[in-house]
Amino acid sequence: MELIQQVPQLSAYLAADEVVDHGHPLVRETSARLGVDTLPAYSYAKAAFEFVRDAIPHSSDSGDMRVPWRASDVLAQRTGICCAKSHALVALLRAGSIPAAFCYQRLNVVHGLVALKLPGRQEWARLDPRGNKPGVDAQFSLDRERLAFDVRPQSNEMDYPVLYDAPHRAVLDALKAAPDRETLWTLYPAEL
Repeated sequence: MELIQQVPQLSAYLAADEVVDHGHPLVRETSARLGVDTLPAYSYAKAAFEFVRDAIPHSSDSGDMRVPWRASDVLAQRTGICCAKSHALVALLRAGSIPAAFCYQRLNVVHGLVALKLPGRQEWARLDPRGNKPGVDAQFSLDRERLAFDVRPQSNEMDYPVLYDAPHRAVLDALKAAPDRETLWTLYPAEL
């Protein structure tokens, strides 16, 4: 699949905003602990991915009802759905000056992924920081995607090719409006 940058300028995929608050002290502290200043870009990106995938449980797996949406809140609360975890990973990557984008799949609901572009590589690589569990084995891989879920076109599932510089508004609006995860699923988009 050809991935399409929503914004042509690569600098848009390094920006901070209210969601990707990579200047926040907790994001900076976490990125420093993961080696942002000492590791090569590939090693830091892999460490950031594995940290978000493994150290921040997906709230549906853990039963946590909280619904953080800002990257620093996801890191502080150590919980989130796939899209919230993507917000945290994008913030950590951008803190390391690694261009990172939001991208999505349509499964039974919208599923959040991250794409990154490491120095010296022409192509973006998609990653899935959702969190592994039995039957789910997402890995850091630049040459062959190792996402949590393969889409099933026969079930009307699909990969969206657009790389967004900011979270999709439909996803972000649902996350911000939901007081808890139970309410979130009534607001959350089934497609973009």
